[in-house]
Amino acid sequence: MTQSSSSRRALIVRNGRTDLSPFCNKLIQSGYIDTQQMQQALEKSRKSGRPLTEVMESVTGQALPPEVLRQYKKQQLFELKVIYGIESLDPEINQIPLHQVAHLIDTLIPIDICRRYRLVPLSKNETQPPSVLVAMVDPDNLHAKDDLERILRPQEIGWQRMVIAPEDYQQLISRYLDEQVKKEAAAKAQKSFDVQSDIAGFENLDFKEAPEDTDAELDLDGAQEAPIITLVNRILAKALHEKVSDIHIEPQEEFMRIRFRKDGVLQQAFDPLPKKIIQAVTARFKIIAELDIAERRMPQDGRIRRIYEGRKVDFRVNTLPSRYGEKIVMRLLDNSSTQLGLDKLISDPETLQIVRDMASRPFGLILVTGPTGSGKSTTLYSILAERNDPGVNISTAEDPIEYALPGITQVQVIREKGMNFSSILRAFMRQDPDVILVGETRDKETAQTAMEAALTGHLVMTTLHTNDAAGSIARLDEMGVEPFMVSAALIGVLAQRLMRRVCSECRIAYTPSREELARFGLSAASEGVVTFYKAKTLQPEEVQEAKANNTLCEKCNGIGYKGRVGVYEVMRITDALQTLINQGASTALIKETAVQEGMTTLLAYSLNLVREGHTTLEEVERVTFTDTGLEAELKAKRKTSLTCRTCKAELKPEWLDCPYCMTRRFEG
Repeated sequence: MTQSSSSRRALIVRNGRTDLSPFCNKLIQSGYIDTQQMQQALEKSRKSGRPLTEVMESVTGQALPPEVLRQYKKQQLFELKVIYGIESLDPEINQIPLHQVAHLIDTLIPIDICRRYRLVPLSKNETQPPSVLVAMVDPDNLHAKDDLERILRPQEIGWQRMVIAPEDYQQLISRYLDEQVKKEAAAKAQKSFDVQSDIAGFENLDFKEAPEDTDAELDLDGAQEAPIITLVNRILAKALHEKVSDIHIEPQEEFMRIRFRKDGVLQQAFDPLPKKIIQAVTARFKIIAELDIAERRMPQDGRIRRIYEGRKVDFRVNTLPSRYGEKIVMRLLDNSSTQLGLDKLISDPETLQIVRDMASRPFGLILVTGPTGSGKSTTLYSILAERNDPGVNISTAEDPIEYALPGITQVQVIREKGMNFSSILRAFMRQDPDVILVGETRDKETAQTAMEAALTGHLVMTTLHTNDAAGSIARLDEMGVEPFMVSAALIGVLAQRLMRRVCSECRIAYTPSREELARFGLSAASEGVVTFYKAKTLQPEEVQEAKANNTLCEKCNGIGYKGRVGVYEVMRITDALQTLINQGASTALIKETAVQEGMTTLLAYSLNLVREGHTTLEEVERVTFTDTGLEAELKAKRKTSLTCRTCKAELKPEWLDCPYCMTRRFEG
């Protein structure tokens, strides 16, 4: 990385010796910073390219006084003036009307040119011939000069240069872009769709902006705002009101589509919006997420923080360039709406007890597996909440930190600074930990370090992306972790999914056909006394009709499902499984053995939820039903189910004789 201009100007070379600038020396003499901290700040500024003043504030932990910042700014502008031999622009002295800049950009020098070369037109002199005053971060840029000549010469307009500091340029151009977003397509968008009617009922929501690191609430009453800002605010408000997990802003060829993921399923949130507002809506989301709105060819990550009904909520924002524009997906992180506690997640008492037994172990490794959005983080934090005690030292490495738990040490992964999962985990080992949470294991180094921590007297928990519990062994083998380390360190694996909970108010009781039951490995005889339910899901036109007749279910609004329920598969490592892992056995054999030793598979657990009336067979098929899952279930059932030859009673494998007819002759 090249040395930053601010750190270069803070050094003066005399007779081969490097000295500090007068500004730096004055700060040292004032006691604001010492010599060692100044050298450290200069080094950080040189490596990172960040402004020296910003780095000094982070090193000292205190803000620079306004008069010192002003002095630094004056020195910076003076040096720029000397370097380029032209006048420098000080926005605090030479205040430039924003409407004047906007008019010149709109009519004379396009915004693309301004962003490409980091320049901004300031004023136009109407003398003959007319000329334009242009502030440039790099006045010696030959390509910028050529393009300005190409634009202005045909109009017989001359131009003059000024030099501007990079941060002043960014502030000025950002003000212009923000104003453009507010005015973008206001009249046309208002004619094309009626925001008020599409999201009626959201005008009075308590929805306010929370700046970073503060609890201040800012009024965002949309009544006086531009339509685009109003629309964006109400999209976020509606998502929070409906408790969705993700927001999808999707540009299409002829319109813009907005969808919400609720209870794991994507649903249309609004009627299609006009194509002409795509760029304005995208830019608004990028501005409030503090992303670079000029960058449209690379994915970006950001965050939006809001205060909603008195509580802080975060939106994790990702942009992705697509064929018709940038798609934006936002993950909602609303800690206050999530109830932590294993008993609130796991409905099966036996499974709950097994998980609690594993979590109470003093050392070892616990893996939680499942796809994105299956509730892995919530499960891990529920375990931490139960283990959280003044006598237990808990440390977590996360990307990002999704929940804030008092009493534990949480560390954010910053990959660009070298703080990845493995490096943080190694640092934890010198922090006298009892329980360690590693947000995600994706590489050999992290997995190896986690294994070593588990073998040296620490309880380590982490997540892994596999389809089921048994598949985690093969995944670790693919990463290059030795089987003997896995078998020695691993306590157990918890695989999980989330299924939609059928609405208890409008669900429909029915009797499945023999063929439908057989598809899931069930028999009509064994399920005869069980009540099965279907979801009463209405089509959009049926919803409108039900609203008109006041027959729409108030709990689920015609969706048929409300909330979600967890599905769990717990594979506790036994002696038999340790032997298989050391032998490099296949995933199918490991799963079959685990079922024989009492493991309830995802499919079996979900079918139990159906029997208990929590969900439907349709949800089982959507979430947990697979051919391999059913095959393993039936294999295990055949091996664990024995029948007495005489009385045909079902027997357990360990019984040497039938307890019903006392015969020793039974068949498998």
